[in-house]
Formats: sequence, structure tokens, C-alpha cells
Amino acid sequence: MGITNFIAKLLVNYDSDTSPAFKLRKIRAERIKILINECFNKYGEVRIIDIGGTRTYWNIFSLNYLAEKKVQISVVNLPSEIPLPTNDHIFTFYHGDACNLIEFKDKSFHIAHSNSVIEHVGDDANRIKFAQEIKRVSNTYYIQTPNYWFPLEPHFMTPFFQFLPEKIRIKMVQNFALGWFERSKDYHEAKAIVDSCNLLTQQDLQTLFPEAELYKEKIGFIVKSFVMIKNCIV
Repeated sequence: MGITNFIAKLLVNYDSDTSPAFKLRKIRAERIKILINECFNKYGEVRIIDIGGTRTYWNIFSLNYLAEKKVQISVVNLPSEIPLPTNDHIFTFYHGDACNLIEFKDKSFHIAHSNSVIEHVGDDANRIKFAQEIKRVSNTYYIQTPNYWFPLEPHFMTPFFQFLPEKIRIKMVQNFALGWFERSKDYHEAKAIVDSCNLLTQQDLQTLFPEAELYKEKIGFIVKSFVMIKNCIV
């Protein structure tokens, strides 16, 4: 295990209540809970689409709470060789593209949710499509993403990695295990990994979601990530 892999697992340890990730996720849970409660009070049920999410993420709430609020969560991820998890009374799993949610009708959901996904959808054109699809399937949304200007790049767990020229980033991924990534097999794999992570600035987010309220998640005095929330429930 490389040093950056160790740092990644230390900082992003959701089982430890002392880790920064655990504390930030607890704050996020409270914001999502407000949306769920308001939605339930208005509609008597809560339909959520979680784009790029996992079932494990929703352990921020108890199953009893989700059942009590009649929450139904549709989890959408890109097709892969890994079979979809089994559906149950709360979770339904789909293969789909965050930039083209063609299988879902307009306003199919009360809440659209996305945690650390928009930075992975590709170029500016895809980000625009992502934002359009979020707003199409639901009037209310919750979007979280890391801050481009945070000094420690959250995927590669390397200080100032995102500011380096692309050629250097690719070379580093070719030669070292960084953060969540093992050392790549060749140049093309390394380039694909580097190209898959494109962090956003506050201005980027406010351009994509001008109608949303912005929240800043901080470690100390430094903004680690942003949350964009548009609440049309109340």
C-alpha cells in the first residue's frame, strides 16, 4: 500500500467518528434529512434518485427512518461487469447514464441526489447535460462535489495534484499508486484515470446551478467541498 493509499483510507474512513469524512457526512445527512422530512410532510412519501450512489452511502440513515418516511431510492450507475444489487422495499438499482437519464420521465422524483459524481462525468458539455438531467427529473436536488482549490486532491490524495500539467499527472499515475488508484498498466490507462477526475470551482457550480443555494464544507478554515441545494418542496 502506497502512502497516498494509506492517507486516503485514513481520511475517508466512514466507520471512525474522528475522521474528517465521517464528520462531514454527518453534516450532509442533516441537510438531506431536512429535504426528506419536508417532502414526506407534503407528499406522504419520498421518491429519491441517487445518481452514481451506493446502498452503503444511505447508512447515514437508519432503515427504520427511511421506512417511516416511506422513502424509495432509485440508485443509478453506469453499466459494469458487476451485477446490480438486489432490489428491496427501499432500494431499486438501475444501469444508466447521469448525462442522459432517458429511462426516467420528467419530474419522476421528489429529490435528485448526487454525491461526488459531477466531477467524473467528463467535459463541460457533459456537465451541462448532467445539470439539465438533474433538473429535468426533479425540481428539488442535492449535489455535492469536492472543491478544485482544496490543496489535497481527494481522488489521488496528493497535494496540489490537480494543478500539475496533465503530462506530469499521467506520468505519476503510471509510476505510483496514488490515493484510490493502483499504479496503472500503461499510458492509455493512466490518461483515462487522470481524465476521469475533473474538479469544479465554486464559479463552475454556480454557473451550472444558478438557482441553488451553495453550502461550503470546511476542514479548518479551508473549503473542502461544496453542496448545491435547491428546495422546491416547501
